[in-house]
Amino acid sequence: MLAGRKLTGGKYKRPKKKKKTGRQGQTRIVKLGDRKSKLLGGRGNTTKLVSFTGNYCNIIIKGKAKSAKITNVLETPANVFLARQNVLVKGAVIETDLGKAKITNRPSQEGQIQAVLIE
Repeated sequence: MLAGRKLTGGKYKRPKKKKKTGRQGQTRIVKLGDRKSKLLGGRGNTTKLVSFTGNYCNIIIKGKAKSAKITNVLETPANVFLARQNVLVKGAVIETDLGKAKITNRPSQEGQIQAVLIE
């Protein structure tokens, strides 16, 4: 048989080269504190605003949005230890000046924190 061919005549495929796009990005942890965010460049001339710390959130109350100050992270269903470190993630229950609220977006992927008031 010819070199580089299988018994059936098919070619052996070379493994793909490692590329920069295949690398895993650094995880961003959004903590409670004065607002800090950064504009990142993405593929295809796009930009993404990511946040590192935040202390204000937009709370939806009966279809209306209000801005509220975050005072504490009460619980995080994803990981118990994240609430102790005041890390803001999706699904975390936070204490605000308007009452308890649940974060509905991913603050590490977006530039702001959205929440829904819990009765």
